[in-house]
Amino acid sequence: MQENQFIIFKLEEEQYGINIITVQEITQFKECNKISNMPHFVEGIINLRGKIVPIICLKKRFKIEERQINTETRIIVVNINDKQVGFIVDEASEVISLNENDIELPPDMIASVERQYITGIGKLKDKIIILLDLEKIMTNDENAMISEIKQKGDI
Repeated sequence: MQENQFIIFKLEEEQYGINIITVQEITQFKECNKISNMPHFVEGIINLRGKIVPIICLKKRFKIEERQINTETRIIVVNINDKQVGFIVDEASEVISLNENDIELPPDMIASVERQYITGIGKLKDKIIILLDLEKIMTNDENAMISEIKQKGDI
């Protein structure tokens, strides 16, 4: 039975997980430099050790009410199609292991997040964790915009 590891993070009170293989690092929130003509959920860019990293607010993408940035707010930097992209989350809490038996397909009706982003629902003791595929967060056009930012802004 195959076991996978996931980084667990929160958006409001919901717990989400992403496969640890895609995660480059988790860092404290940094103010972003705004860029015009970006989709509403792209907060801007940051300079992370000499690399320009576009930052996406998952709450805006998922149409979840935003709260103030605080000391628990994190940016999870992932590799998507050989590009680094950061995602703002309320809190990144732990790494968990789930085997195939602990993961179910998402139910037909899911209200909080669009179903296309969800790869499964993880069950860990009394917790339910929504497992996401961050590669599907952006459309092809949005990915092209991010690539253009990266090409113009690499240091």
